[in-house]
Amino acid sequence: MSSNISRRRFIQSGATVAAGLTVVPSAVLGKSKGHISPSDKLNIAGVGVGGRGFTVLRGMESQNIIALADVDWKYSKRVFDYFPNAKRYYDYRKMYDELGKSIDAVMIATSDHTHAVIAADAITMGKHVYVEKPLTHSVYESRLLTRLAEKFKVATQMGNTAASGPGVRQIIDWIWDGQIGEVRRVDAYTDRPIWPQGLQRPMQKESIPETLKWDLFIGPAPMRPYNSIYTPWNWRGWWDFGTGALGDMACHILNPVFKGLNLLYPTKVQGSSTMLMAESCPAAQMFKYVFPARDNMPKVGMPEVEITWYDGGLQPFRPDGMPIGKSLNVGGGAAIFYGSKDTLICGNGGREPWLISGRTPNSPKAQREITISHEMDWVRACKESPEHRSKPASDFSIAGPLNEMVVMGVLAVRLQGLNQELIWDGENMKFTNIPEDATVKSIIEDGFKISDGHPTFNKTWTEPQKAEVFAQELIKHTYYNGWKLPDMPQGRS
Repeated sequence: MSSNISRRRFIQSGATVAAGLTVVPSAVLGKSKGHISPSDKLNIAGVGVGGRGFTVLRGMESQNIIALADVDWKYSKRVFDYFPNAKRYYDYRKMYDELGKSIDAVMIATSDHTHAVIAADAITMGKHVYVEKPLTHSVYESRLLTRLAEKFKVATQMGNTAASGPGVRQIIDWIWDGQIGEVRRVDAYTDRPIWPQGLQRPMQKESIPETLKWDLFIGPAPMRPYNSIYTPWNWRGWWDFGTGALGDMACHILNPVFKGLNLLYPTKVQGSSTMLMAESCPAAQMFKYVFPARDNMPKVGMPEVEITWYDGGLQPFRPDGMPIGKSLNVGGGAAIFYGSKDTLICGNGGREPWLISGRTPNSPKAQREITISHEMDWVRACKESPEHRSKPASDFSIAGPLNEMVVMGVLAVRLQGLNQELIWDGENMKFTNIPEDATVKSIIEDGFKISDGHPTFNKTWTEPQKAEVFAQELIKHTYYNGWKLPDMPQGRS
């Protein structure tokens, strides 16, 4: 084999020369020019490393962490100190330009609204990607990353770590073995948010810290003045940057629901919440999906199923037969599968599944068992050729459609003013029953005051906007400030 073959090219396709071996001996490539062979370690770059990204990178630290990009260098200082040999950047695009030939894979843990563009840029360069949950901020972005990953044949993983755990596999085994019968209803909830929500845009002006590149944080979103309430961490509660409690937790909690019931696109959605603000996610919300019947499995039917989500303190009613004093909440949430034979309950991310009947079925194992961490299983997949790769548990072929389901909840809640069940055409990513003349609006300022001991209400609303146009913007965002996504590849996903 030529000694000057690129590391990335080998990782993508060269393993076929080695007759499909998962790990190729170091001697095959040698260690020319001081490089460690790709069969030993990956060169990984991190984007968005100050918060959750630090934890993820430490899960991959057996590899070469060669570069770190973050818009906030004060927040990221501990990460820079932990990986002192990694080159530091504010702008991931400069990192890609300077180190593109040296990078094998990219870990992305920025705010939700920049996941898609950073990941898409990496994938089109042929880099493997690990993207924190939620995978993207919109339905279109989820579909785009799914198809790009398929086109460029890179190894991918969304960071819903419990997807690699035994609980999800146990749930799937029980459902597919027919142990709980046909499922027509699922309730799911989380105890989030644990950050501020239901807020109006702050009016006070603040100076941008010297260590923060505010324009890079804003990225493709509409520009707004800096305020410390937005970042770090609290961006989750703002529509322009995050997806609220739903985006933080549903990729965990709804994952066993999505996989176990063989779901794809819902056909109907409807949402409701506490006061719907223009800028910030509501303090509490609930919404309902309806999924059509799917092909029956050998041991169980897959009829139409209704899935209801609750957060912000709202909870589903306790199922009949649940022991008094036993909490539904395990690790921040729960899912309840109502089957025709039994009721299955699990915690956040499929943790600690159990049946109301008290049985513990010994069902055949239907899933690949993962014995290493979620992060390292992705690393393992990066080192395998596309032709012989075992996909990780949250490969984008699964994570993309799952994330579409998750962010559909945002659509349901933000369109609740229509007060109707919305019909969804999943293949074409559009609603089909929004009345042509329908409009929606939300609250800019609640205007609540106490005057002489009496309450007064003087809400300030956004201008009414055509509902169809507003819905399309939520499905496929306009990208501002010169940011741009690649074109959607053709195909089905």
